[in-house]
Amino acid sequence: MRTSIWTSGFLLLLGSMAMAQNGSNILPQTHKCDDPTGILCTEIYDSIYYEYIGHDEPSLLFYSNEPGSGYTGIYKLRLPKDPPTVPKQGGSGGTWNFQLHPAFWFGMAMCDDQSAPNPGGSSVSPNILCKPDSDSNIFDNSDPAKPGYIGKHPGSAFMEMQFYPPGWFVGNSLTQWTAALNIDSLSQNLNTGQGNNSACGGAIEYVNFAFIQTDGVPFPPGSPSPLGPLVATNFKTLFMDPGDELVVTLKDTEHGLKITVDDLTSGQSGFMVASAANGFAEILFDPSGNNCDFATHNLPYDFHPMYATSSTHTRVPWAAHSYGIAFSDEIGHFEYCRAVAKEGGACISSGIKDPPGLDETFCFDAAFAASFGFVPIGGCLDADIEFDGVPYQKNWPGTFKDVTRDQKLHAQPIQFTSPLFINQSGSKQNYSRVAFETDLPRVETNTNPPCQRHISNPADPNPGQGCVNPPVGATFYPIYSTAQGKHGCIWQVGGALIPGTQNSFGGNSTAEYGQLLRLAYPAPNGQPSFRYNDFRRVLPTNPCPQ
Repeated sequence: MRTSIWTSGFLLLLGSMAMAQNGSNILPQTHKCDDPTGILCTEIYDSIYYEYIGHDEPSLLFYSNEPGSGYTGIYKLRLPKDPPTVPKQGGSGGTWNFQLHPAFWFGMAMCDDQSAPNPGGSSVSPNILCKPDSDSNIFDNSDPAKPGYIGKHPGSAFMEMQFYPPGWFVGNSLTQWTAALNIDSLSQNLNTGQGNNSACGGAIEYVNFAFIQTDGVPFPPGSPSPLGPLVATNFKTLFMDPGDELVVTLKDTEHGLKITVDDLTSGQSGFMVASAANGFAEILFDPSGNNCDFATHNLPYDFHPMYATSSTHTRVPWAAHSYGIAFSDEIGHFEYCRAVAKEGGACISSGIKDPPGLDETFCFDAAFAASFGFVPIGGCLDADIEFDGVPYQKNWPGTFKDVTRDQKLHAQPIQFTSPLFINQSGSKQNYSRVAFETDLPRVETNTNPPCQRHISNPADPNPGQGCVNPPVGATFYPIYSTAQGKHGCIWQVGGALIPGTQNSFGGNSTAEYGQLLRLAYPAPNGQPSFRYNDFRRVLPTNPCPQ
């Protein structure tokens, strides 16, 4: 039996620091997406009342028109091992998983009647509420005169089943992986522009969060609710070793989405149900109110998947990405830092070629990391808006031609299968198509030149100009490729030179992720806003069926 003495270092530490810095007693601060605890939230369509951006999420999308594909999924996953070479402060050592991605995740669109675009209904769509597991929720027409106008879409959320690597503050252990069920919501009416009342944080993105537990119980301590208090790991949290082979099952139940993680290597299992009984909740959308009292604003809620199918029509209308069912690798959250102004503050000496910049905040030095038992290097966790940190260089598996050197210095690739879904006859079925998508245009706001992503309402002078892939500042951007594993075709993330690679889909990010994608979003005055938030390339088939 495997155990861990580590607590939820990243979430508890940064959550408490954010509260101390804010000096606020507003409970949603603990689960809000514009402070350090929100580093792994879904990237939204636009900045609201805060400027935090940078959730760079290269993704793999799965499509099927068969019912069941929108609310079930079965993946096989191998957790990657770190290389034998330990990272060094000057950047000359190995690159571990925590430096490439603070998390990767499986995603699904969810119902949330207190979330954007229509929390609780609106004048545009009075009393329209989400019907779980149903394509009756599809409203994606950009014409306000049409019955399927996107502004009539019911309230929605996005689920990210996240996996956290060991070794540093982004995880919960020096040696083992953990996983958590996250559900992100947006407290704003997009048809009016109105956010929640200021006591509830205004137009914030907030999160329900619960670790995968061997007994399926998310507490004690804490609660998944965005009104807190924040949950922590305990002796029944599922800890997993690098290299473990997992089966991850997503399935709707009577009382909410259930996620089960079966560790085939250790024989252990864990699960979590996004149910009211487990403490999952909405925040009441109360824009004219003057408080965010737990008794009246914490609404216990069973979170169910939104759609029956998965296609280019099944999206979350407030998110930067276009999808409902996807795998995503969250990157762009590590830069080296030798000295800090204070723990959790700005970097004052990077000690490498890149001087401290505007994005080098939420930083910790080596001694502080060592005091938690983590790898003794200093670094910064804020979004890398200059695209010059560790994940944007050839630090990924499959980026060196010399395989021995590559494996000595680089982590193993994440490897996973295309999901299977359970169709209406109860049989397992493959998704029929896949797509590649990255939200680089959404996060290229500080490059030179910046991405002009606004097409209309509002409009930039030259929409699309400055929106590039790879981003300015990067020397590398990761791609998806396929290979043959012991159980058949697998996907992997990294460079084009991973041993055994069969298809790298063009071999670089420019070819793989395709062209700019024009998306419509609900906006005030009955007029949609059009933006370039993504590059997307849809394939006509699924080249890697399970």
